[in-house]
Order: sequence, then C-alpha cells, then structure tokens
Amino acid sequence: MDLQRLRYFVAVAEERHITRAAARLGMAQPPLSQQIRILEAELDTRLFDRLPKGVELTPAGAALLEDARALLDAADRAGRRARRVGAGEEGELVGGLTTSAALHPLVPRLLRAFHEVHPAISYDLHESNAAELTEAVLADRLSFGIMRAPVARPPILSMVDLGSERLLAALPANHRLPVRKGRGGLAKIAMTALVDQNFILVRRRAAPGIYANIIEACRLSGFEPRVIAEVGRMLTNLNLVAAGIGVSCVPESMRQIGNHGVVYATLEAPAAAQGLLRAPMTLMHRADESRPAVLAFIAVARRLAAT
Repeated sequence: MDLQRLRYFVAVAEERHITRAAARLGMAQPPLSQQIRILEAELDTRLFDRLPKGVELTPAGAALLEDARALLDAADRAGRRARRVGAGEEGELVGGLTTSAALHPLVPRLLRAFHEVHPAISYDLHESNAAELTEAVLADRLSFGIMRAPVARPPILSMVDLGSERLLAALPANHRLPVRKGRGGLAKIAMTALVDQNFILVRRRAAPGIYANIIEACRLSGFEPRVIAEVGRMLTNLNLVAAGIGVSCVPESMRQIGNHGVVYATLEAPAAAQGLLRAPMTLMHRADESRPAVLAFIAVARRLAAT
C-alpha cells in the first residue's frame, strides 16, 4: 500500500471534502480524486460515500483511517530515526577499553563530552587487554578501542594519540626498599633500587609496548629485571604486588584502586630511560570507519586530546 496515497486518503477523511483536502495538500482536485479511486480499487472496497457537499467515510473507510494514521506515524518515526542515525545523533557505540585506560581521567571526560552533544546514543563497552581489543577492532566486532601503547599498527587501523602519564613503581606495603620523600605525598625511589626485586608485568603479548619499555628502562639503569610473573590484567598485577610476590610499574591513574597492600613511588632513572617510563593513551579505530556516531566520537577524542 503506497504511503503517499494513504496520506491523500487521511487528508480527505479529515477534511470531509476533496477540494479542501486538495488545497491542504497543495495539489489539484482531479489528481487527488484519481488517487482515492486507485486506493479503493486496490482495496476492492468503497472508502467514501459521495455527498452533495463533500464526502463521508464508509465503515471500511473509518477502519482504514485508524490504521492509516498509525502506519503514517510509524513511517514518520522511522524516517526521523534513520536521519538521526545517519547524522550521528542516534545509534550505539560499541567499543572497548583496557583496565588501566578506563581508570585514566580522560576517559570519563571523553564519554561525558560526547554524551552532552549526542545524548541519544547508547553504549556497549567491553573491558579487555590491548591485544584482544586490537583483534576485535580488526574483525569489526568493536568500533574502537582505548588502550595504552598499541600492540600492532596494521594499515587498516588508525591510532589517535590521547597523551600520556608517568609510570609509578608499585611496591608491597611492607617493603623495605630505600624510598625517599617526594612531592605530592608520593615517595620516590631510584630504578636501581629494584635491581634484586621480582618484577610482575602485564604479559608481553597483551601490552608489548609498556612491557618492552619497562625492560629497556631497567637495562638503561644498569640491570636486567627478573620477571617472575606475567599477567593478563593490571588488576591481577596489583594483587600479586599486594601479596608481596614482587614489584611492578603501572600508570599513575592506577593509584585510584584502593588496594591497601600496595604503595606507590615515582621512579628516578637515567635521562635516557625517563621517556620510557611513560604510559601513553591511544584511541584505535579502523581507518575506513564511516559510521557517523563513531566518527563523531573520534572527533571529540581528538578535540580533547588537543586541549
């Protein structure tokens, strides 16, 4: 059933007069009468009784009017929604974050800034490690991933640099290491003081960038770290530190986790190693991304990163 023809029918039914309905629709009366006759032929029933001064709905016409209004309302809603989705004003963001990235203050700022501009867009967010997020974005199961250092840079993926923060030493609360008083309530410790410690790191495959940087920073400090545990998530990492099994290096925002068995200290290292003791923040997405909602999210991320 043609929607435009239904609109003609509703106008005639509401005006109870074909000439007035034609004026309302901005068309001539003969073509409107023809469209009503075509609709009656399609339905094989009479919809109007013709009166000397206008028309009156038949029982079949009255029944059709109720359904026609509902159909037209639904069609209008569908059209409006399609336009909103096409403009990036509505839809769903399906993305992922690593645990440590999710704790960075930039992430809630980004989600809040995007939601203020696009309040009708919903979210389906997943937590995983950087390697798993990369695989999911490559397979288009996720539209984006927010992580620390990228695990791979295939041409099909684009990376947005969101800044970085310093890595801190995570130490068991009952440690006996030579820490000194530092700024902002944080202790500080020399990298060389960790020479005989067991290191617990997020495994190389899950976070190869930070893993490799910590290893290299130790080497530039004059020793080869003894890595006794590799874990899949930084939360597991901190639990092992709290258990007294070893020490680790984690992004500063991980301090938000209230683990009473862990204390933190800034790291002092040779100048050549200082640049390695940073944890980047990276937004990863497909280079061929075309979904308006995702593109709008990326644009907000770029703007926040620039400021």
